[in-house]
Amino acid sequence: MAKAYWVAHVDVSDPEVYESYKAANAAPFAQFGARFVVRGGDQEVREGTVRARTVVIEFPSYEAAVACYESPDYQAAIAIRKAVSLGDLVIVKGYED
Repeated sequence: MAKAYWVAHVDVSDPEVYESYKAANAAPFAQFGARFVVRGGDQEVREGTVRARTVVIEFPSYEAAVACYESPDYQAAIAIRKAVSLGDLVIVKGYED
Protein backbone atom coordinates (compact mmCIF):
# COMPACT_ATOMS: atom_id res chain seq x y z
CA MET A 1 0.00 0.00 0.00
CA ALA A 2 1.33 3.41 -0.96
CA LYS A 3 1.96 5.97 1.73
CA ALA A 4 0.47 9.45 1.48
CA TYR A 5 1.73 12.92 2.31
CA TRP A 6 0.46 16.27 3.40
CA VAL A 7 2.53 18.97 1.72
CA ALA A 8 1.91 22.40 3.22
CA HIS A 9 3.34 25.84 2.59
CA VAL A 10 2.55 28.29 5.35
CA ASP A 11 3.16 31.91 6.34
CA VAL A 12 2.83 32.35 10.11
CA SER A 13 1.94 35.76 11.55
CA ASP A 14 2.04 34.81 15.25
CA PRO A 15 4.59 32.09 16.07
CA GLU A 16 3.52 31.93 19.72
CA VAL A 17 -0.09 31.06 18.87
CA TYR A 18 1.14 28.73 16.11
CA GLU A 19 2.85 26.71 18.86
CA SER A 20 -0.65 26.11 20.29
CA TYR A 21 -1.71 24.71 16.91
CA LYS A 22 1.29 22.38 16.93
CA ALA A 23 0.34 21.15 20.40
CA ALA A 24 -3.28 20.64 19.32
CA ASN A 25 -2.37 18.61 16.24
CA ALA A 26 -0.17 16.14 18.13
CA ALA A 27 -3.03 13.83 19.17
CA PRO A 28 -4.67 13.44 15.76
CA PHE A 29 -1.27 13.01 14.10
CA ALA A 30 -0.42 10.20 16.54
CA GLN A 31 -3.84 8.62 16.07
CA PHE A 32 -3.46 8.45 12.27
CA GLY A 33 0.21 7.43 12.18
CA ALA A 34 1.64 10.72 10.94
CA ARG A 35 5.41 11.24 10.75
CA PHE A 36 7.08 14.56 9.99
CA VAL A 37 9.47 14.39 7.05
CA VAL A 38 10.00 18.17 6.77
CA ARG A 39 9.01 20.60 9.49
CA GLY A 40 9.86 24.13 8.45
CA GLY A 41 13.62 23.84 7.97
CA ASP A 42 15.83 25.96 5.73
CA GLN A 43 14.61 26.13 2.15
CA GLU A 44 15.77 27.62 -1.13
CA VAL A 45 13.15 28.50 -3.71
CA ARG A 46 14.51 27.68 -7.17
CA GLU A 47 11.34 28.10 -9.24
CA GLY A 48 8.02 29.83 -8.66
CA THR A 49 6.95 31.20 -5.32
CA VAL A 50 6.48 29.45 -2.00
CA ARG A 51 5.41 30.56 1.45
CA ALA A 52 7.98 30.92 4.23
CA ARG A 53 7.43 27.52 5.89
CA THR A 54 7.23 24.10 4.21
CA VAL A 55 5.91 21.04 6.04
CA VAL A 56 5.72 17.47 4.72
CA ILE A 57 3.95 14.84 6.81
CA GLU A 58 3.91 11.15 5.90
CA PHE A 59 0.92 8.90 6.60
CA PRO A 60 0.70 5.12 6.27
CA SER A 61 -2.01 5.42 3.60
CA TYR A 62 -4.01 7.93 1.59
CA GLU A 63 -7.10 6.98 3.60
CA ALA A 64 -5.31 7.74 6.90
CA ALA A 65 -4.14 11.12 5.56
CA VAL A 66 -7.65 12.14 4.54
CA ALA A 67 -9.22 10.76 7.75
CA CYS A 68 -6.75 12.74 9.87
CA TYR A 69 -7.57 15.98 8.08
CA GLU A 70 -11.31 15.37 8.44
CA SER A 71 -11.13 14.25 12.09
CA PRO A 72 -12.82 16.43 14.73
CA ASP A 73 -9.54 16.81 16.66
CA TYR A 74 -7.66 18.10 13.62
CA GLN A 75 -10.53 20.37 12.62
CA ALA A 76 -10.25 21.94 16.11
CA ALA A 77 -6.51 22.44 15.53
CA ILE A 78 -7.18 24.09 12.17
CA ALA A 79 -9.27 26.76 13.90
CA ILE A 80 -6.17 27.75 15.89
CA ARG A 81 -3.91 27.76 12.81
CA LYS A 82 -6.21 29.72 10.54
CA ALA A 83 -6.29 32.65 12.95
CA VAL A 84 -2.51 33.16 12.71
CA SER A 85 -1.42 31.83 9.33
CA LEU A 86 -2.09 31.60 5.62
CA GLY A 87 -1.35 28.35 3.91
CA ASP A 88 -1.76 25.90 1.10
CA LEU A 89 -2.10 22.18 1.74
CA VAL A 90 -2.33 19.21 -0.59
CA ILE A 91 -2.84 15.57 0.31
CA VAL A 92 -1.03 13.38 -2.21
CA LYS A 93 -0.76 9.63 -2.60
CA GLY A 94 2.83 8.43 -2.66
CA TYR A 95 4.48 6.68 -5.57
CA GLU A 96 4.52 2.92 -5.40
CA ASP A 97 6.74 0.94 -7.74
